Amino acid sequence: MSWLARGDTDQPLEPPSEFIIKVQDINDNPPQFVEGPYRASVPETSQVGTSVTRVTATDADDPVYGNSAKLVYSILEGQPYFSIDPNTAIIKIALHGMDREMREEYLVVIQAKDMGGHMGGLSGTTTVTVTLTDVNDNPPKFSKSLYEFVIPEDLAIGQPGGKVKANDRDIGENAKSTYNIIDGDERDVFEITTDAQTQEGILRLKKPLNFETKKSYTLKVEAANIRFDPNSGAPFKDTATVKIAVEDSDEPPVFSKPTFVLQVDENAPINTVVGTVTARDPDVTGSLVRYFIDRHTDLERQFNVNVDDGKITLAKPLDRETDMWHNITVTATEIRNHSQISRATVAIRVLDINDNAPEFATEYEAFLCENGKPGQVIQTVSAVDKDDPIQGHYFEYRLIPEMLNNPNFTIKNNGDNSISVLAKHDTFRRQKQEMYFLPIIVTDNGNPPMSSTNTLTIRVCGCSREGIVQSCNVEAYVLPIGLSMGALIAILACIILLLVIVVLFVTLRRHKNKPLIIKDDEDVRENIIRYDDEGGGEEDTEAFDIATLQNPDGINGYLPRKDIKPDLQFMPRQSSGPNGVDVDEFINVRLHEADNDPTAPPYDSIQIYGYEGRGSIAGSLSSLETASSDSDQNYDYLREWGPRFRRLGELYSVGESDKET
Repeated sequence: MSWLARGDTDQPLEPPSEFIIKVQDINDNPPQFVEGPYRASVPETSQVGTSVTRVTATDADDPVYGNSAKLVYSILEGQPYFSIDPNTAIIKIALHGMDREMREEYLVVIQAKDMGGHMGGLSGTTTVTVTLTDVNDNPPKFSKSLYEFVIPEDLAIGQPGGKVKANDRDIGENAKSTYNIIDGDERDVFEITTDAQTQEGILRLKKPLNFETKKSYTLKVEAANIRFDPNSGAPFKDTATVKIAVEDSDEPPVFSKPTFVLQVDENAPINTVVGTVTARDPDVTGSLVRYFIDRHTDLERQFNVNVDDGKITLAKPLDRETDMWHNITVTATEIRNHSQISRATVAIRVLDINDNAPEFATEYEAFLCENGKPGQVIQTVSAVDKDDPIQGHYFEYRLIPEMLNNPNFTIKNNGDNSISVLAKHDTFRRQKQEMYFLPIIVTDNGNPPMSSTNTLTIRVCGCSREGIVQSCNVEAYVLPIGLSMGALIAILACIILLLVIVVLFVTLRRHKNKPLIIKDDEDVRENIIRYDDEGGGEEDTEAFDIATLQNPDGINGYLPRKDIKPDLQFMPRQSSGPNGVDVDEFINVRLHEADNDPTAPPYDSIQIYGYEGRGSIAGSLSSLETASSDSDQNYDYLREWGPRFRRLGELYSVGESDKET
């Protein structure tokens, strides 16, 4: 759009005009495969014309104007196997019978050219990798038509005896095969299985081999694909022949039976033949066999076996009531090769004989009421027998001959191998006889019959009117208060124990009141104060203050003493405790030793009264330290000191009056 304007007024001289400018495209952009390079796959042996994949190229030029964006596709590499549609760019199979086993992968180069493919057009290329996928078009094939194996006759069942393999050119599931035995002699002796990893056929043993019976086998084995196309008509299987030669081996002896069952009577004498076991060497050479008993199965060594003929004999007597069955293991060993050993189980049953007498089933103790009636059943008795006869047990009961005519009890057969004991009268009394013993003979029906004598204990008891036993002791009848002898003894024991405690208590109190120290009249030591006169009454009950006799100078660590330690050394005495010694005697002995020991402090106990107290107006009362005589002393002032010194003043006043007289 444009316009013209006047210079002074800036007004348009003519109306505005509009111009459209169109840019014309030229072929300046080549085709491009944005999604390339490509990968594709197609099954092998596909038909010609089978589509493989499609490629796409783009051109940035204007597709409307001219042929700048018109593309044409062509194959630069990949012929004659593949072709491409020039307009749709679809790649197809161009060659019949393409085989993956011959060549699996192909590289195809595709070109896209604009300008409709004419001269001067621009082009672009891409690659397509085409892979042929596998189809099952190849059958399995054995590497050889005849396989030969040598298998030892002692090969264990289930162990591999040989391997065969059929190769398949296909891959994956198409190459998997199964193996089968389709023909041959005694096909049930062997089986063939497929190894999933190696695709091999493994020949295994199903039954034991015997070189002496059959020395070789011929089998026909088939390998067949698991997956195949029924419409292909190809035989996707192959067969091969397998020949097996059996190798002779040194085999262990073979018992005639794996298990032997023998019987022997209990208490049979030693060396009785129980039975015989037999074994033979199956080899052609036929080695001799020796027999042994595995002592781990016969720890008590109750049996022996003859090493040459296998006869089993008794080494110790047997008791059926202890062990009814004995299971032992017998081994058979070749003389020529001791490592060849076989084993067989021998079960020995011990047959029963009548060697045990019947006896009471339990220790019976019957109770008879004093108020019982004649003919009353006191106890039902049954018997047991350790033996086990085939016809069963039958027991016969009878009283011993000495008791047949006893006036107290009788027995009655119940018909079920038990009897009832009956009372003959009702005059049983505990005061007369508390307990009765009834011997009974029990006999079995064995051959020979066995019998034993068992004693039934019958106690006479006091019963209620309903026949309920209340007490079976004589003392219960004597004590109408209902206390048993045990309770009475317990009460007497408690009373005696109380009396003993009282006596001990009184003895201890007397022992405490007895003085521990015997005072000797001749003991005149000044530190022992004795009062021979009657007490002063209430004033003597006041406690004596010992502080008045203490020297206050001793508090500072100084105590004036006038003691002289003697030079005589007293031999130390070996101390011993007062264990088992009377306390008074012990103290008197120690007191005597202290009195006669001149080295034991205090050497002279005058220091106890050496100080009468600080500030005392009386001064010292001791006559040992005063320099004046007794005649110079005046003791009248003692009466002025109070009640405590009144007695002392009277003593000294009496002394002065005696001297004057």
